[in-house]
Amino acid sequence: MNKTFFQTAILLTAYCINFCIFSFDIRAEVYEVRGYVIGDDGDEEAVDQYLSNALLPCLKRHGIGPIGAFTNAPSDKTGTKTAFVIIPHTDPLAMVQNREVIQSDQQYLGDAAAFFLRGNRDKSYQRISSELLVAMDCWPKIKVPSGVTTNKNRVYELRTYESAHEKLGLLKVDMFNNGEVPIFLDCGITPIFIGQAVIGPHTPNLTYLTMYPSEESRLQAWKSFREHPAWKVLSKVEKYEGTVSTIHKYVLVPKAYSEM
Repeated sequence: MNKTFFQTAILLTAYCINFCIFSFDIRAEVYEVRGYVIGDDGDEEAVDQYLSNALLPCLKRHGIGPIGAFTNAPSDKTGTKTAFVIIPHTDPLAMVQNREVIQSDQQYLGDAAAFFLRGNRDKSYQRISSELLVAMDCWPKIKVPSGVTTNKNRVYELRTYESAHEKLGLLKVDMFNNGEVPIFLDCGITPIFIGQAVIGPHTPNLTYLTMYPSEESRLQAWKSFREHPAWKVLSKVEKYEGTVSTIHKYVLVPKAYSEM
């Protein structure tokens, strides 16, 4: 894929977000969720070195962040070792500009040179599974609690809620925007971001990241959620029933260099 074609594709994506999903005067945050699928034969240490020594410092130099970097927690049962990276952008056009800035950053290119010398027979990860999300009304800005990185016991959940088709997907978004998030907060489930998918392998869907002080508090928070009187009412609202067809859940712990 040549550079001109790639730039055009990214600009068309930004156009669709700004003009097809939102009215033209709205500038919504967007989130890249990258999953570097390590698998059994990958080199997680090499991926960590690339992320911590090249990509994240570059993003920070250009004012992009906070960046989240995570891996599967011991309690995670998904079975595939993956390094998750969350990259927020202030709006769709900023995302386009940021990609161009990164690829022209000479320090980044030098810091990442050894990583990119690897070839097909020595690759450090299987593939990158990518998703592009746009912030939802219920949580329009990414929020990282102050001082959170000092808690070494913290854990996270990355959840994706698939819907069978777009209409049901919009109803699930409506459910979040009209009552689900306050129940989260009341139960000790702390959102970092909540976004509706624009592009990704599981569309239509919404994806969100939540944080907990410990694994024990995560389990207790979801127990409280399931038993919460407001959730029992909301979950029985007829128009919201059957809006989720599949749930993908990853229990994560932060990398040492994560900013979340």
